[in-house]
Amino acid sequence: MRAILMATAAWAAAATAYAQQAPATLPATVVADAAPGAVVGRVADRPVEVTARLDETANALVVSAGGREARTPLDFAGESVCLIVGARDGLPYAFVVGDGGEIAQFLVGRGADGLRATPVRRLHVPTTATQCAADSATGDLYVAEEAVGVWRFNADAEADPAPQIIDAPGLGRLSGETKGVALHGPWLIAADSSVGGLTVYDRRRDHAFVGRLAVAVDGAPVEETGWLVAREGILFVQDDAADRWLSLPLSGLAAALGVEAGQPLADTAPPPPFAALPAMVETTPMPSFGDAADDPAIWAHPTDPAASLVVGTDKRGGLAVYDMAGVQLQYLAVGRVNNVDLRAGFRLGDEEIVLVAASNRTDRSLGLYRLDPATRQLTDVADGLQATGLDDPYGLCLYRSPRDGATYAFINDSDGRMRQWRLIEVGGRVRAEAVRDFALPTQPEGCLADDVHGWLYVGEEDVGVWRFGAEPDAGEARTPVAMVADNPALKDDIEGIALYDLGGGEGYLVVSSQGNDSYAVFERTGVNRYIGSFAIVANAELGVDGASETDGLDVSSANLGPGFEAGAVVVQDGRNVLPGETQNFKYVPWSAVAAALGLRSR
Repeated sequence: MRAILMATAAWAAAATAYAQQAPATLPATVVADAAPGAVVGRVADRPVEVTARLDETANALVVSAGGREARTPLDFAGESVCLIVGARDGLPYAFVVGDGGEIAQFLVGRGADGLRATPVRRLHVPTTATQCAADSATGDLYVAEEAVGVWRFNADAEADPAPQIIDAPGLGRLSGETKGVALHGPWLIAADSSVGGLTVYDRRRDHAFVGRLAVAVDGAPVEETGWLVAREGILFVQDDAADRWLSLPLSGLAAALGVEAGQPLADTAPPPPFAALPAMVETTPMPSFGDAADDPAIWAHPTDPAASLVVGTDKRGGLAVYDMAGVQLQYLAVGRVNNVDLRAGFRLGDEEIVLVAASNRTDRSLGLYRLDPATRQLTDVADGLQATGLDDPYGLCLYRSPRDGATYAFINDSDGRMRQWRLIEVGGRVRAEAVRDFALPTQPEGCLADDVHGWLYVGEEDVGVWRFGAEPDAGEARTPVAMVADNPALKDDIEGIALYDLGGGEGYLVVSSQGNDSYAVFERTGVNRYIGSFAIVANAELGVDGASETDGLDVSSANLGPGFEAGAVVVQDGRNVLPGETQNFKYVPWSAVAAALGLRSR
């Protein structure tokens, strides 16, 4: 009893001191409940109001949209749920925070079996997370970790979550435990639970501390504040000690804190900066963990488009072959293969083959393979080890000269050096003979050779895209095509480069702008005028996530089978979520790109 009395006295002293520090005490009234709000997001391509709640008895997430309901069992003890609309894709997402520090993100959408909430990714804090609040306008997710403080995450499923501690006891203004967070205009409001108060921060000024507020009911201070819900000008506060909900008006928040309200934050998310195109297919995840998948190459079957293939690199282990449904058909564990390219019609003996070339960082070689259309398998055709003489063979592309029909390979090194080889047949095998050396000042990677115009495009990662002559006697002269400093749509690193061939020397260049998770399109001819950009986002109906932090990509204008009659864009996905797995590749129909940017198809 004495311990209880001492604890009560200590709390009373702390609460009194807190009230004295607070600019104002806000009177609250008791209410029955505070149901969470809703968001309006795209479900089955139409705007629908979405709500979410937790079924504590069944330990399940329950989402509702368009008169339908879906239940998703949780594998952890859920504490609370919040909703957001993705800025890149306009799709609704739910976050559930849990007793073990779990932060689980779900995509709400319509699947073949009706409404569903599909797991996207899992974030964590070390200890119990009690509540979250999300802002569709800024893409911020705030999480109250009861024993630690308030965190901010990037809510974009395709982004680095980039956790940031906003406040914590001993480091900032919180007195002890914090069980709740809420958002109201420019303000972040945290429950300073240990002393029954609220702490307010200004999100416009990097979450600068604004002030403290005490909460009272009929003049009596609240002992312990819990969850917070801000909706329609009202802040609902959970009074944990009394097991009840309270409400107080938010209209006078700035005045109570003695500050100017200032310019409010946007109420809704700004329109996406680029056209958002859903991925239609994803490949089998890589067998290697970490940053593994890197570069794809598309092969179009000349008589059976549906039998077309994609060859992809695993820069931690080898080469993979996929069909147009994304199913892995072969995996060659040949080393740290970085980039890959292919050309059909290479003469080997008395037949023409599909030649596949790859840069191998394990033995610093040029790998050479035959792709068999019948078996859909790769076999080695190199005339022994084709040493590159480079310290770190990185980017690679092939070129067929319109001048003499010869086939060449380009490989660049991470130190900026580039080397060109002529590929020749020797006794039924393929050998590489060095014919040219040149360089860029800093690290290149992605490259593309235009077999019609005799041009070589190279991406200098931090700078932009350059154009060289592709013939072995072209020298070192180069022309700037697309510089990061000159085009706000580009953000380094500049990675993969590919060509959509319209025939007759016309078409489009597609460039991976890794720093803003987008793909820029340029004219093939003239000064390579910039046309526009697109992003690859989640496909809720198919359960396929979008693409982000892309390294390599490839584009084909050939008929690649159902859904890809006008060709496809295939990109590496640096963050494979929905659910979180090892990296892979995503396919998007060219017809979708053409429709979004007003482009032509072959």
